[in-house]
Amino acid sequence: MITSIVLGAFGLVATLVGMQCSKIGGENYIMKGRIAGAGGVFFILQGLCTMIAVSWYAFNITQEFFDPLYPGIKYEIGEGLYIGWSSAIMALCGGSCLLFSCRLSSPEEKKSHLQNFRSYSYQLQSRHMVQTASTTSHVPSSQYRLNAYV
Repeated sequence: MITSIVLGAFGLVATLVGMQCSKIGGENYIMKGRIAGAGGVFFILQGLCTMIAVSWYAFNITQEFFDPLYPGIKYEIGEGLYIGWSSAIMALCGGSCLLFSCRLSSPEEKKSHLQNFRSYSYQLQSRHMVQTASTTSHVPSSQYRLNAYV
């Protein structure tokens, strides 16, 4: 459980440094995205450690409760375990959302994808305009009318 607390603290610090709205870490958004992704990994590891610790304790409680020869005090599963399980699930969900939403690719890759999309859509529009302009327009090319652009 101590390991999960330490991992959660590292995840919190890494997430705060990796946020784009923070001034910590400079203006390098690629590095900030990678740091935020590392924070997501820390939160996932925290959730796994919390789930292991809470489930192990619940197993020991049920093992001792159903043992007729156990001489000590018999405990039951209570609210603390349910809170532990729900916090582990929320840490896993939050870490995976943070990991998958961080920007790990460079802006040049995104620009190239965007330029490819724009050039492809422009080619489709220009082909459509050539077909419609040639069939509906009887105006010389030196004169531009409004329907030549639509």
